[in-house]
Amino acid sequence: MTNWDGLNRRKFPRANYPCLIIIRHNHAGPEAMLTHTENLGIGGVCIILKRNLKLFAPVEVELDLLDAGLHIQCEGKIVWSVQRKNVEDKKPSFYDVGVEFSNISMKDQQRINDIVGRLMKLDEDAAGPQTVEG
Repeated sequence: MTNWDGLNRRKFPRANYPCLIIIRHNHAGPEAMLTHTENLGIGGVCIILKRNLKLFAPVEVELDLLDAGLHIQCEGKIVWSVQRKNVEDKKPSFYDVGVEFSNISMKDQQRINDIVGRLMKLDEDAAGPQTVEG
């Protein structure tokens, strides 16, 4: 997949919130990848990986929100993947990968929702009052 137009089809708002995440998948044997997030919402997360994962592959997710709470553990699946443009010839290409959460508890969804809501409010406050021309 090279182009992704899913931004406007999201069911839930997302906020830029870098935190740590461990993704485990069983495509070619058990493997865990530690990386960080690009953005976060109650429905899923965008992560950065050094390699592509197969679309719709099931994954186990362990998410550290860096908020002094327990790690969130749930299942998920890969729903999109976009290769980033290479900026240097000697470094590997990275992939932005979308993971949709499943089997996530309501309590964990609420924790994520609280963080996203706080960040969106901060962004609105930082933008200041908006004027509408017409």
